[in-house]
Amino acid sequence: MDTHDPSDIPEFLEMSMKQKKNLQAALLRKGQPPQWHPRQMMLGQFLWKLQHKVDRSQNFNIGTSFVPPPYPPCVTPFSELTKVMIRDLVLETQHRGKYLLLRCATPQDRMTAVMAMVEDEVDETILLQLYHQEHPDQAREEILIQGRTVIVKEPYLKEAATGGYALRVDHVSDVEFLAPTNERIPRRWRTSPAEKTAAAWKIAGNAHFNKSRHRAAIEAYTEGLGCSPTDEERQILILNRSMAHLKAGSFDKALVDADVAVLSPGASEKAPFRKAQALYGLARFRECCDVLKVLCSEHPSNTPAKDLFRRAVARLAEETNGRYDFKAMHAEAAKLRPPHLDHATFVGPVAVRPSGISGGGRGLFTTAAVSAGDILLCEKAFAHAYADESNPLNTRNVTILIDTTTDNMSMGAQAELLDRLVRKLHQNPSLSKAITDLHHGDYNPVEPTSVDGFPVVDSFLLRRIIPLNTFGCPLTTLSSHPRTSSTPAPKDNKSMFHSCGIWPLASYINHSCTSNACRAFIGDMMIVRAARSLPADTEITWRYVPPPAEPTAYLERQRLLRKSWGFMCRCGECREARDTPGSVLETRKALWKEVWELVGAQRSTVGVESVRKAEKAVARWAATYKRSPGEAPRLEVSNLQVMMAARYRACGEPVESVKMAMGALNSLGFFIEGGDLQGEEKPPVVKEWGLMADHVVDCWIFLRDVSQLVAPWRVDAVEKHAKTAYKICWGEDETFEKTFGGGK
Repeated sequence: MDTHDPSDIPEFLEMSMKQKKNLQAALLRKGQPPQWHPRQMMLGQFLWKLQHKVDRSQNFNIGTSFVPPPYPPCVTPFSELTKVMIRDLVLETQHRGKYLLLRCATPQDRMTAVMAMVEDEVDETILLQLYHQEHPDQAREEILIQGRTVIVKEPYLKEAATGGYALRVDHVSDVEFLAPTNERIPRRWRTSPAEKTAAAWKIAGNAHFNKSRHRAAIEAYTEGLGCSPTDEERQILILNRSMAHLKAGSFDKALVDADVAVLSPGASEKAPFRKAQALYGLARFRECCDVLKVLCSEHPSNTPAKDLFRRAVARLAEETNGRYDFKAMHAEAAKLRPPHLDHATFVGPVAVRPSGISGGGRGLFTTAAVSAGDILLCEKAFAHAYADESNPLNTRNVTILIDTTTDNMSMGAQAELLDRLVRKLHQNPSLSKAITDLHHGDYNPVEPTSVDGFPVVDSFLLRRIIPLNTFGCPLTTLSSHPRTSSTPAPKDNKSMFHSCGIWPLASYINHSCTSNACRAFIGDMMIVRAARSLPADTEITWRYVPPPAEPTAYLERQRLLRKSWGFMCRCGECREARDTPGSVLETRKALWKEVWELVGAQRSTVGVESVRKAEKAVARWAATYKRSPGEAPRLEVSNLQVMMAARYRACGEPVESVKMAMGALNSLGFFIEGGDLQGEEKPPVVKEWGLMADHVVDCWIFLRDVSQLVAPWRVDAVEKHAKTAYKICWGEDETFEKTFGGGK
């Protein structure tokens, strides 16, 4: 939700339709043998393209990838697979129960996939395409190294978009890279390098590590462990491999190595430190603190351990009590690119339970009573992809994914998110359940989730999960607000973002137009607060689609919900819109036009009589509703009342100005006592908070500023409510004074 959707761009629609036709034509050849081209011709064409390729590091490149129809990852043990040759393959088919043993015959190329020409044992050649490998801007080492042997399990043969044929590997678990000494490599493919000792492999691994070639480093350390190392060499190789796993983001494997090192005779202080680093990477902060407490006690001069202990204690405190230094988080987000902050997830009084909304599924519920502004959770993204909002395509390599099966399109950071998610789950299977348990529509995932001791990652399952559970996000919610942003606010009321991420717990929050919670972002941290007082056992809800930009937007709202999530909203606001006759909607449109012509932003000055006429028109509009604002908030009416409040103030009518501002809040379902300037001096008290629309904070600030001039006895109470609204909308109130100033 709130992500930039390129699906309606004509050029992309045309590309999608063309690819659908190509796919239909290709499926007509399903099961047929391809017409193979001569080996030398295929190798020559690939090498020519590789040699004449423009240097992508100096140019802007768009890579388009058409996602094939879903096919499952291999879950068959390798011992039960049968080896086949390239000549045995048929088109548009996943060869279940089979595998290919291949050698890279060329250097690799990299576009939306990592590609190389590969050959089998009888020298037949084909193009191999590996998807969801490292992002080209991040990769520092080749994957398909010339001469390397790989196994492709249950290969899928397709017609390549550029002509010819290709082996497409969408599941990272379907390819296995063999070490040079692996016994499965055919004798004729084996090289005969000088015998290396464990010490030599350690030196080679260190050289790779120092050049950030972590895959190669891990492989070298593993080879060294197979060369009968001494106890000391074994300890060093395991610790070095653990460190390489840490740098590669494979915290599960780093932890396994660290545990082995800790239990080894004569273990050094590096062993528990590596374990603590792995636990920190897995967000297991309590265990991390337990390890570091002992380590720092036994080795008080270990500065890196003390620094990590300090950070782990801070994360554990955040995780336990939900107290964050939000100003410091803003400073981090302003400095870091990507803005991936070093903070923990706090889960407040909430729990996942069966939901009665949208056809049953699961939802997030309060487990205790909460007040407006209380924090419900502050969650770190499981995976996050950043795009500079000032230049959304600010990268030299932009990927566009077009899924012709679901008609879903994603580009840039949104396409990158899938790669990040695939790699994280493959590297850290202990974390997988948080993602694979999320809603994925009617897709049937495979079982089991591991084979031969290695994790199985279904990229097509993740492709279904992402559009249903992804949130678009700004760098910070504060910086994206029109008051603080240098970017003009969208005219269509839609705040769509190129950056995006998955926050698993927040994904369980279901939709309602009359939401009772709000989300805000600081980097890759999402802060969720209650937008009103909620009893225990209340389901938490928020909007999946933007609020209506005009009175007749109900059908468009329902279309978006049905298209993206497969349900229709039945909240009070939608029932009110559904039950409103077309004639009344036309009346509202006419009244909108009348009010806009009288007091709209296009008019530099407006007389008080025009504002009064507009007020009467809005009153006629409000009278057309059947339900109360508490049940069906009147967002369009509230927007107009805010505009008229500003006009009354400009006309020197503070009493009428406050009346309109209070009316704007009432139209959203707020119930406020003591808000008028007339009568006894009684500061306003919010008895019930209403819908938290974008202009609510500005409305309270407006009331505060007017009160400073004509009713200073109201200022403290009004500013208190303004801070609460600010905290709900922007996640925190520590920056309130900097943004809006103090009341006195």
